[in-house]
Amino acid sequence: MKFKHRLSGAALALALAGPAAAQVGMARLELPDLPVTLIYPTTEIATVQQFGPFRIEVAPGAALAPDAARRLVVMSHGTGGSPLADHALAATLARAGFVVAQPTHAGDNARDQRDAGPVSWQRRPDEIRRVIDALGASPQWQSRLQLDRVGVHGMSAGGVSALALAGAQWRLANLLRHCGAHLEQDIGFCFNGALDAASQAERRAGFERVRSVPDSQLPPAVTTAHGGRSAPAQTTAFDPRPDSRVAAVTLLVPVAAIFDADSLARIRVPLGVVSADADTLLLPAYHSEQVLAYCKACTPLATLRGGGHFDVLAPWPATVADAVAATQVRGGRPQEGFDALQRQQAFDAIAAFHRKYLEQD
Repeated sequence: MKFKHRLSGAALALALAGPAAAQVGMARLELPDLPVTLIYPTTEIATVQQFGPFRIEVAPGAALAPDAARRLVVMSHGTGGSPLADHALAATLARAGFVVAQPTHAGDNARDQRDAGPVSWQRRPDEIRRVIDALGASPQWQSRLQLDRVGVHGMSAGGVSALALAGAQWRLANLLRHCGAHLEQDIGFCFNGALDAASQAERRAGFERVRSVPDSQLPPAVTTAHGGRSAPAQTTAFDPRPDSRVAAVTLLVPVAAIFDADSLARIRVPLGVVSADADTLLLPAYHSEQVLAYCKACTPLATLRGGGHFDVLAPWPATVADAVAATQVRGGRPQEGFDALQRQQAFDAIAAFHRKYLEQD
């Protein structure tokens, strides 16, 4: 199914209601094996800063703008990602009044991808919970944050983090069966990280081995559900969230084909989805649209017309774009002619969504 790109009048009003002129501060929170970048509103003047190939406008070490205790949004980056590539969205959320926490996921980031894929997917939700706990215990931040309702945002593989915390569950069996049935269509996802012929042949053989095997004959490592909470038998009223503080979730071109459809249907927390219709790395039909098809608590926020998978990132320097594209089987390059105004409109819609559901009395 296709969803028209739109920003409703209510969402636009919410987006514009924030302090558009606010400056953006940056700080660090160091946890064991989990560095966290904090982006937040400040009254100090932001200036252009260079971080490797990334140029962002920020006030490093600035004080949080004085105000009532603020809401938190935790952002989960994509495979091999970093907080810098997601900075434009983080800054949009900060200007809307949020404190934004961006953990650099262990073993799956721009400098270290040894655990990219299922190993990292299993670990990411707990890393996000560690961040929330650490901020709640921090002498500097605990009195400045309201942590009873927290937002979570996930881009690409970060969508696994966000969906798992919303209550959805995924299984390795789902990945293997999806790729066994749809390898050629969704090859950018199924062969992600497998560039050479030998790796691709090995992965293809693994997909074929599972294609016709019932769950009862597969090893537990393949059939075990990850994320969410499993519903007890005979239970109708059930909260599948592993952390009840998570009160609003947004997704941007998420990995989703690995999730059980019935667990997507059990999601109760408000969840907004942004897709890109020219995304050939994660085909919307198998990922973002699957979420919207099964999840009744989910809302389409925007579809980026003519946008590819990495068109959702900003800033995205050409040198980084070229290097990342070279690691992808398909769909790694930004799309020519994409109107970047759509991206900022989608970011505004994401901020408005979190304001609507996190700032309730």
